[in-house]
Amino acid sequence: MAEKTITVDDLLISSAFVYDLDETLSHYDLRSEISRKIGYALAEKYDRLIFRAIARGARAASPVSATNFVEPGGTQIRVGASSNESDAFSSSALVAAFYDAAAAMDEKGVSSDGRCAVLNPRQYYELIQAVGSNGLVNRDAQGTALQGGNGVIEIAGIHIYKSMNIPFLGKYGTKYAGTTGQTSPGNTGDFIGPALEDASGASTGINNDYGTASEFGAVSAGLIFQREAAGCVEAIGPQVQVTSGDVSVIYQGDVILGRLAMGADYINPAAAVELYVGGTAPSAF
Repeated sequence: MAEKTITVDDLLISSAFVYDLDETLSHYDLRSEISRKIGYALAEKYDRLIFRAIARGARAASPVSATNFVEPGGTQIRVGASSNESDAFSSSALVAAFYDAAAAMDEKGVSSDGRCAVLNPRQYYELIQAVGSNGLVNRDAQGTALQGGNGVIEIAGIHIYKSMNIPFLGKYGTKYAGTTGQTSPGNTGDFIGPALEDASGASTGINNDYGTASEFGAVSAGLIFQREAAGCVEAIGPQVQVTSGDVSVIYQGDVILGRLAMGADYINPAAAVELYVGGTAPSAF
């Protein structure tokens, strides 16, 4: 049997200091809200790394390549036919890519159970607007019911989700201007659509290879995968620790710290599909 080793990355932490006076004067439970946001920060980090691991698997060659026993590798599917990034938002091009991905996974012997896709929110809403056209039909809702924002359930048996944590055109979740055809809503702040960071095995605290920003490139436009695509290992589950005693007295407050120790990597590249735009598929790393 082929074996895949996934290493736990170094401890990931997120923390905040709670000043006693702020807590006393606040009219809501300050600590529970801060603890929740700390959990969000930990989850966001590993959402991003896991998606990068799946994309890496989609670019991988055959995991087993013995003579006459070559296993299928990952799949990369181009969305649209132009060199413009706006192809990533074309509902008809996305639908065609979904059916192409489903066929590719069928051909590679990947189970139809547990297939899903993760898209940028604007891609997802483009699909909702196209329900009833382009061969896309929603089994649950039509007409004004689509305004609920959950108009597209699945395409070709692939359940669809939206996320701001997928690698998308060199950023996380979204990209405006350029040839995307998308206009920024304004006042997005520093944390909407940040550029990809380096997260290779050479990066501090990273023991798996999630790729550098340059290795990842700027043409990835969505992920389609089956549950065998990636695996996660966890040494320390999400935990919250709070200081007390002398520390609280000295600083007149407490540090709330969330921690997590886990790692992720692709398992079966045949179960991973990366959507991309432009004439050249992103390279393996």
